[in-house]
Amino acid sequence: MITPPEPLARCIAEVQQALAQPAPHAAVGAALARLVARDDWLPPAYAQPHPAHYQQYLLHADPAGRFSIVSFVWGPGQATPIHDHGIWGAVGQLRGAEHAQAYTADGTTPPRPIGPPHTLLPGAVELIGPEVHDIHKVANAGAGVSVSIHIYGTNIGTHPRHVYPEAGGIKPFISGYANGPDTPAFVG
Repeated sequence: MITPPEPLARCIAEVQQALAQPAPHAAVGAALARLVARDDWLPPAYAQPHPAHYQQYLLHADPAGRFSIVSFVWGPGQATPIHDHGIWGAVGQLRGAEHAQAYTADGTTPPRPIGPPHTLLPGAVELIGPEVHDIHKVANAGAGVSVSIHIYGTNIGTHPRHVYPEAGGIKPFISGYANGPDTPAFVG
């Protein structure tokens, strides 16, 4: 683990302060908005796409397990399956653009879209989780690499979640991380 860039260190401190509040979700979203308002702090190693699928890099995991900050990196045409989180979160667009489509799903019937998809552009932040909308599909909206920064109320790479196949059903999954020896998590 290594020391985070200053903007990320400031965001970590702001999230720690927000978690002392009774309802931290909005304050976490505001901290994330300040982080993604500038695109000069993420080291290139944490923004490398994979040719076949999106990548999720752990940037910081709170030692007490209260939150994690990750970068999601998308190559052209890459998308998630329809999935849930089971915990509060915030997504901030750092570069490129992403389409997000909310769904309703119960595992017994095919997932159904809720409203039209929307596009996240650089600097945009949206809140996700059981109290907002917890099931969605996300895709790179452009021809280049897209990078978004996510903050979750747990270590999301180790948190049990679900995928909802388009034909119906439900499958458990744990996402893990793409970090390697050249991309250790930051200590804040």
